[in-house]
Amino acid sequence: MRSRFLAVLLATLVALCACDQRQAGPQSKFNSIDVTGADYGKDFALTDHDGKSRTLADFNGKVVLFFFGFTNCPDYCPTALASFKKVLQLLGSDAQRVQLVFFTLDPERDKPEVLKQYVTGFDPSFLGLYTDVEATRKTAQQFRIFFEKQSVDSATGNYNVDHTVGAYVFDPQGRLRLFIASGATPEKIAEDLRALLTS
Repeated sequence: MRSRFLAVLLATLVALCACDQRQAGPQSKFNSIDVTGADYGKDFALTDHDGKSRTLADFNGKVVLFFFGFTNCPDYCPTALASFKKVLQLLGSDAQRVQLVFFTLDPERDKPEVLKQYVTGFDPSFLGLYTDVEATRKTAQQFRIFFEKQSVDSATGNYNVDHTVGAYVFDPQGRLRLFIASGATPEKIAEDLRALLTS
């Protein structure tokens, strides 16, 4: 329970910081939390579910949705991925210029074949990313994402991973621009992505 509280608190603090920035400057044109100019989340160096090394530069010219989760997530992750699938449908032909990457916070269980089957089950274009346990922690810290592995069930060997809920968005020039919080509708997200694609 304490971990869930901390995860929610961190997400709330991200939102509050972004709100403070918006109040200090011009009104944001986005529905999502505007994190333009943030001094974190500059890049990543990870491996995709096909074994290819990936950095942000690989997606130049595309809007990138950077989502943190794990394949055994019981609720938020599958709901969010289904919502992002709907976003692509709403974007029509512009969807070709959007890349969703799903970075697992559970590399011990989310092996490449597991990641690939999971993310492409939502949409063939979705890409699963992973790294080792220590680099996973460092990447999450670089993006100010909280996560914590819970106690393993002695009977089943299963466990949960509490984590910050939401996704970051990079614009086609590779700049961190938005944080999509839990509960954002596909329609509002699509509106934001269109704005980034045309700016």
